[in-house]
Amino acid sequence: MKIGLLQCDDVALDLQPAHGNYPQMFEDLLRAQIPDLEMVVYRTMDGEYPADPAECAAYLTTGSKFGVNDGLAWVDVLEGFVRQLWDRGIPLVGVCFGHQLMARALGGEVGKSEKGWGVGVSFNQVVTRKDWMDPWQEKLDLIVSHQDQVVRLPPQAEVLVSSVFCPYYVVQYGGHFMSVQGHPEFCKSYSRDLMEMRGGVIPDARLREGHASLNAQVDSGLMMRWILNFITLAR
Repeated sequence: MKIGLLQCDDVALDLQPAHGNYPQMFEDLLRAQIPDLEMVVYRTMDGEYPADPAECAAYLTTGSKFGVNDGLAWVDVLEGFVRQLWDRGIPLVGVCFGHQLMARALGGEVGKSEKGWGVGVSFNQVVTRKDWMDPWQEKLDLIVSHQDQVVRLPPQAEVLVSSVFCPYYVVQYGGHFMSVQGHPEFCKSYSRDLMEMRGGVIPDARLREGHASLNAQVDSGLMMRWILNFITLAR
């Protein structure tokens, strides 16, 4: 299987020696599930795209420190590419920034959450079960790092996973688009270092909550399995 990774940011240079960059994070988890998987990276923030979207069987997006509402030209171009994938029926899975961009591209709305920053581990409940959720479990707890959230869904959206903090946590659109607000590619040590780096931006009380939450088990491997199942069954 050939998967295209739409890279929307780089890990901060100070954190790369310990944690690598986003493509490495995704590739490590994907190869743990499918050892012979082929991943091609497109640095969309630098204008890199496939010559033909059909070059890959499916696409994933990374997260980003940028927001979908920041008015950046490259984000507008990526939004157009997302709509192209939608129209052509090519599977896409969005992560964090990509989750928000997919919603906006299809007619939804993204904004700053009134609940503030989401950091550390988020705790969520599956509200709609799908065939690709195999192996099955009723909860999905992942590392998060976000201020923005999807605040209005497009008409095609179906909410699959939800929480009080983030009602639209995992969303599916039709048979070939799916997205998640959390980061299955993040490990706890990266989350911890990222929170420390943003200590002057995120309120201290939220940082304490975020650090404490890292004692919980996360479902990163399961979510990556679900992502690959979704791509395989996409229609």
